[in-house]
Amino acid sequence: MKRTAMPGDPATSAARLRLLDTATRLFYAEGIHAVGIDRIIAEAGVAKATFYNHFPSKDDLVLGYIEAQDRIGREAVAALPKQAPRQMIAAVMARISDAVVMGDYRGCPFLNAAAEYPDPQSPVRRAIDARRAWYHGVLQQLLTEDGDPTPSLTASLLVALSDGVLESAYLDDPKATAGLISEGLSRILVRH
Repeated sequence: MKRTAMPGDPATSAARLRLLDTATRLFYAEGIHAVGIDRIIAEAGVAKATFYNHFPSKDDLVLGYIEAQDRIGREAVAALPKQAPRQMIAAVMARISDAVVMGDYRGCPFLNAAAEYPDPQSPVRRAIDARRAWYHGVLQQLLTEDGDPTPSLTASLLVALSDGVLESAYLDDPKATAGLISEGLSRILVRH
């Protein structure tokens, strides 16, 4: 998993950064509910009071983790070189292929967290839903630019493809992901 916060950000103290980085590593590797606050505090090397100064509860830390992962993904998409809409869609989805072969891949952090936070009204689930709405919106805008006759439906199909390959990469062969994405795109993006 990537770093959750950026050093030098005035709103991010060194202790907060260590807490988020430690939580990211542990939550992703072992699951959110499986990891206790005391372990995060110990491994981050901060005092309990420091933890509560930055995160009033574990759910606040989980929300910080989800928001940081979302920010990293949005920044990565924004940094992609501008191309024609179909090539941009392929580039956005190719990020999945890149992520799943990094060696410590354990599934999509958003889907994993959603499984542990089933209440759609929880702040964590709302943050996950906002992430998914953003992703759908990016794809829908590109599809609209490409002239897709049903951009919202096609974007939903691409989100479902993304979800499927994110999980199959964890459960099956991650090296097959690029081919699945390419084949899925060629079948979904057929001109009508």
